[in-house]
Formats: sequence, C-alpha cells, structure tokens
Amino acid sequence: MRLRYFYTALAAALAMTAGAQVAFVGNGHDVMEIEPDINTGLKKIFVLHETDGVSMTYTATTENPVTISVYGDMGGGYAQPIEEGITVDGLVYTLNEITPDRGYIIDEGTTRYCFWVTDYSHYRMTLDGVSVDNDGDCSTVTLHLDGEGHEINYYTVTGAKRILSRDIELSYYNLEWKGDTLQWQQKHVTELEENFKPTIVMPAPTCNTTFTLAGDRFMAFWDEKVTRESNNYVTAAVDARAKATQDSELSDNEKSSGAEGSLGGSAPVHITFEAFCTDAVVHYEWQMATDPDFNDIQLRLNQLVVEQDFNEAGVTYWRFIGSNGDGSCEAYSETFTVDIGVSELTCPNVFSPGTSEGVNDVWKVSYRSIVDFHCWIFNRWGNKIIEFTDPSEGWDGRYHGKLVGPGVYYYVIQARGSDGKNYKLSGDINIIRYRDRSSGGSTGPINTDDPFSPEPEE
Repeated sequence: MRLRYFYTALAAALAMTAGAQVAFVGNGHDVMEIEPDINTGLKKIFVLHETDGVSMTYTATTENPVTISVYGDMGGGYAQPIEEGITVDGLVYTLNEITPDRGYIIDEGTTRYCFWVTDYSHYRMTLDGVSVDNDGDCSTVTLHLDGEGHEINYYTVTGAKRILSRDIELSYYNLEWKGDTLQWQQKHVTELEENFKPTIVMPAPTCNTTFTLAGDRFMAFWDEKVTRESNNYVTAAVDARAKATQDSELSDNEKSSGAEGSLGGSAPVHITFEAFCTDAVVHYEWQMATDPDFNDIQLRLNQLVVEQDFNEAGVTYWRFIGSNGDGSCEAYSETFTVDIGVSELTCPNVFSPGTSEGVNDVWKVSYRSIVDFHCWIFNRWGNKIIEFTDPSEGWDGRYHGKLVGPGVYYYVIQARGSDGKNYKLSGDINIIRYRDRSSGGSTGPINTDDPFSPEPEE
C-alpha cells in the first residue's frame, strides 16, 4: 500500500515549482550538477567534492509544510523522513548534516522534488601511469592503467542501480582514409571511457603513437584533472585501400559487353590499379587470379601501381595485399572483377556521304573486342581508295579530299578478336547520294583526280 501511494504521488507531481531550489553551504568547491535521464525520476544529481562540514538548504515557494526524506539502494518507496537535524528560517529549510550517496525527496504540499547527492571523495580516481603492450597484435592493443577508480553508483526513485560515467579522456593518433583525396591522413582521436578499468583493450591504431589518459570529468570540473601518457606504441596493424581506373572509352561504333561502371568490356582495355597503404605495410603485391577466392593465382606484381592491358576474352580477379615486416599482419583490398567480352565484327553495305551531315555519312564497322584490325577499300576497278588499322575509324566517302561518285565499292578486312577468333571479311559498299531538293544543286564536288573514279550521276 505504501509503495502504491508513493508511485501515484510521484506520477501526479514529479516536478518542483520553478522558484524552489536546493543549495549546499560550507563546501570549498563548486557543486557539479548533472541532469539524469527523465526515467530515473530524479531532477538532479549533485556531486560534491566532499560532504564533511557541508549542510544543505531548501528554499520553499509556498507556506505549505515541507518534509525531507532520504533513501538508499531500495529506492524512494522505502524513503525515511528526516526527523532531526533540520532547522527552519522562514521558507528556508536547512539540513545541517548530509548523509552522502543517498537520494533525497522533498515534498512541499503537492510538489515533489527528487535528487541524489554523491560525495566524490569516496570515489576519487587515482592514475599513476599508463603502459601499452607492443606485442605485435594485428587488430587490438592493450593499455594497462596503474591506479584506482571505483564505480560511482546512484539509485533511481524506483531502486534501479545506475552508474555515473567518469568520462575519462583517452586520446591518441590514428590514420583515417580520405576517399575524396585518396590519402591516409593522421587524425587525433579522443574517446571517453565511462569507468576506470585496469586494462583497456581497443582496436589497434595503424600508426605509431602514444596514448594519453586524462580525467576524470569530476576532477576536471574542479581543475584537478590528472594526465598520464604511455610509452611509445609501435604499430603492427596494417590497412590498405585500392582503386582501379579504366582509361579506354567506347567509340560510337563499339559495342559494350559489360554493365555500366564495370571493369572490362570491349578489348583492348587499359586499366590502372593503385594501392594506398598505412605506415606499417612493408611487403605488398597485386594478385591476379582466375577465381574469386584466389585459389588459382596467375600473376603477382610487387608494385603499388600496376598498369595492365587486357586483350583476351574472359574474367579475371584482382586484389591488393599488404603486410607488415614479419608478415604476421595482412590487409586485403576489395576484389576487382575484369570481364572482357568475346569478339564481334559486322559491316554495313550502304551509306550516303554528303547528303545529310551527321547522318549515315561515314562507313564504319560495328565491333566488340577486336584487338587486331586492317581494312582496305577499293573502287570497282580494284584501285585502293583508303586503308586503316583502327576499327573505330571509318571512311567518309572521300578520295583526295573530295567525295567519290555514287556506286559500288568493296572492302577487305583482316582482324583478330580477344577470343582468338580470326576474321576475313569482304563485301560491297553502296554509296547512295540524293540531290539537295531545296537548292536544286548537287551534293558537292565529285573527285576527278582519280582516273578510275565513277562519273557523277545526273
């Protein structure tokens, strides 16, 4: 029945009137005030440097009677009213002797104010030194703290145990990857340790550093912060990032064989692989395999930057691996998949140079993954008009800078694909030209320098 009454009253009137206040008299240091979570039922946690010789005052806002109760780890439901040691002067109630590390409940009429008082002198942290293991661990580092600092506990009005965080500052240097600039940059890191622990196990930094511990936050509040620095830590931890850049772009008559943004496609392809390592990386290599698990490694290159030409169809997998001096710690990059498609080569047989600019005015093959190419174009009498060795190039229907006459021409192509397929193609090219009806004129000058050039059509 008593507990039910307490929680009903707490829910009905948890807040204190704005003018009411608690103060501490007789202490030589400021009082640290902490606002706990609302679900604790507490308005404040007061942390005092010490409570010896300190009294507590409460200034009421009404003429209503005031009672002050105290509770411990059982919660506010078991709070006991304080009958002695309280003096009253008008609206000011003074508790002459504080019982530290206790919760207090002040009732003023229907208003209730709950708070906790902690005596820090009972929990003072000592920190005499910090040392760090240089045991070559790849993933973690262990700090050893020489000192002491017990948990600072308090209890909510429902009797739930909570711990006040000491917020001990742990600072050191680490390397941070900056993807926008493709660099490892040294960064000063500060973390908060909630409680004092004789050993701290944490992820190993990837650069040499020292570790500094400072605190705790209560000692810092009173300008009594203690700072200790460890011996030098020599890292064994490694990390690596990698980038692959494909230089070639598809020409307008080249077919792609991969998804947009993927590596590979139509051969030949030139790709630059770059690796970026942290400080402790001594040995490194790029690996190429025929399987994504790298059970069949075909190539190893001891370089940070690799430039590779891909001329053969198929799928290969690339990754970078870096390790420290004794090889005990390794770091792998992501895996890059390079997919070179099989070859394809087809030839058009009609085009119309000089008719509509930009529309079917250049004869070009359609191709994919052609790594060797040679094309000859002849007129009807077997005279060579043009030859070229790049499949992205074509014929604009000109000879000696002038358009040839309409008619039939012939091509001969010898080529080889990335899949080893050989092409020997030949066929005819039909040039079709129309008069410009809007002007009534011809499509342009016809080449007359070639004695074998066809006559212009009327």
